[in-house]
Amino acid sequence: MNATATASTVTATTTAAAPTSTAPATSAPAPTRTAAFPASLALRTKLAPTAPVLRAATAALWRPDGLRERYVRYLAAMHPLVRASVPLLVRAAERCAAAPDDPAARRLAAYFLRHAEEERDHDAWLLDDLAAAGAGPVAVAHPIVVELAGAQYYRIEHEHPVALLGYIAVLEGNAPGPRLGDRLAEVTGLPGGAFRTLREHAELDGGHLDDLYGVFDALAPTPAQQTAVSVSALHTANLLTRLFLSLAEDNGGHR
Repeated sequence: MNATATASTVTATTTAAAPTSTAPATSAPAPTRTAAFPASLALRTKLAPTAPVLRAATAALWRPDGLRERYVRYLAAMHPLVRASVPLLVRAAERCAAAPDDPAARRLAAYFLRHAEEERDHDAWLLDDLAAAGAGPVAVAHPIVVELAGAQYYRIEHEHPVALLGYIAVLEGNAPGPRLGDRLAEVTGLPGGAFRTLREHAELDGGHLDDLYGVFDALAPTPAQQTAVSVSALHTANLLTRLFLSLAEDNGGHR
C-alpha cells in the first residue's frame, strides 16, 4: 500500500405494465424492482469529491522549490506507514478467522493474506531510498501517520475487518504516477536509488486496486459493511490530504 476518502446502495424503480381493460381501476400500486450498484462503484462515487483536494495537496508536496528536503521528509513519513501495512493485513485476516459464521470472512481473509505477501518488505525499500538520499528513518512517526494506521487497528478490532478495504483503496488509488520518480530525480538531483519505492508502486498499485474492487464486489457486502468501508475510506482520504499538506510546509512537516 502506498500513496503520492453512506448509503450502501442506489435503487431504481420501474413502472409495471399498465393494467388491462379488465383490471379494476383501484388496482394495487405498481411493483418496484431494486437494482443495487456494485459495491466498488458506490465506493468510487463516494470518494470522487475527495480527489481534487487530494490532488491539490499532492501538487503542493511536489512543487519544485525546496523539493529535495521535502522528498526526504516524505520518505521518512511513509516508512512507518508502509511498515504498518503487513501487520494490519495479518491482523485483519486473524479477525476474519475468528468469525467463521460471517459469510464474507473466508474470502476476505484470503485476500488480506495474499495482499500481505504482496506488500512484504516494502518498508525495506523505503529504508534503502532514505539511505540513498543520505538520511535515515525517524525515531517518532508523524502524528498523522499514527492516526492513519491507528484508526485501522480500531476498526479491525471493534468494527469489522472489511473496513480495511477502504484504507487500502485510498492508498492504492493514489499511487505515484509512472514518471514521478524520474521527474523528482531530475529536480532534486538525488541519485536514482532514492526513488525505488515510487517506481515500484507506480507499476504495482493499479493492478492491486482492480483486485481490491473485484474482491469487494464478490463479498456481496451488507449495507453495514459497505458503510464501514466508505467511512474508513473517507477518513483515510482526509488524513492523507492533511499529511501531504503537513509535509509540504516549510517548517519540517509537523503540524
